[in-house]
Amino acid sequence: MMDLGRLRALHAVSVYGTVLAAASALHCTPSAVSQHLGKLEREVGAPLVERDGRRLRLTELGLVLAGHAARVLATVEEAEAAVVAHSQTVTGRIRVVSIATACRGLVPHALASLAARHPELTLAVREGNPDIGLEQVQRGHADLAVVDDWPEAHLDLPAGTSYVELGLDVADLLAPAGRFTGPVRLAELFGERWIAATPGAICHTWLTRVLPGVQPDFLVDEFATQFELIRGGFGIALVPRLARTGVPDGIEIWPVLPIPTRRLIVVWRTAAAARPAVGAVVSALREAWTATKS
Repeated sequence: MMDLGRLRALHAVSVYGTVLAAASALHCTPSAVSQHLGKLEREVGAPLVERDGRRLRLTELGLVLAGHAARVLATVEEAEAAVVAHSQTVTGRIRVVSIATACRGLVPHALASLAARHPELTLAVREGNPDIGLEQVQRGHADLAVVDDWPEAHLDLPAGTSYVELGLDVADLLAPAGRFTGPVRLAELFGERWIAATPGAICHTWLTRVLPGVQPDFLVDEFATQFELIRGGFGIALVPRLARTGVPDGIEIWPVLPIPTRRLIVVWRTAAAARPAVGAVVSALREAWTATKS
């Protein structure tokens, strides 16, 4: 019977590409990973990895076995989740990666609710864009990711994950007071001075797709800073309603046609779905979303 630790080492190398990165992910030493790989190769009687510069490339057999290892490890995680679910105890530590607006508008409400209902549950929260969140969940470094999905900048969810949609968040135009006098069509705003998130952020990708060729003058991720630039008369920005907290005086909010919307979704590994703690956090986030609409 193949040792689970050796399969875990092969899977980590297949995901991260180097022994050092795999060891970091598995919280062990590089020599331990190398030993696991060596023992597994002797067990199957053939090489599983080969050098490709500074990285490791899986052989054909290595790729086949790594695919089986991924399925085995997912089954083990499902079994562990089933054992925890059997007790129905919401406890342990849940790691969440969340987009900035949800960190501000949803997570604090969810934390308060969970602290009151499940004092033995601990949440660790990291702010990160959707790509980071999905990668962290897929690799097992996070249990949940709160991400946004714009139709024009669609997210592809990793294999082996499940999700629930919290709802649709509308974006409105924020502009200096007196700049506009009524509802604005998005296509008419191409020549304006834009304030947007930095390249790589999904909001920036969305803007450049709905207004091809637009070149924002200010690239700022923090919405509070965007607000100050708008109030100073330096440009305009499209801001989701969940992010619109603490908008200062001197800024007007206008609807945009067609109405820009994004989906807020929570993603987790399917294998961990049975964990009561995962379900409790998802429920708390859904309640927090409902509270923002009341």
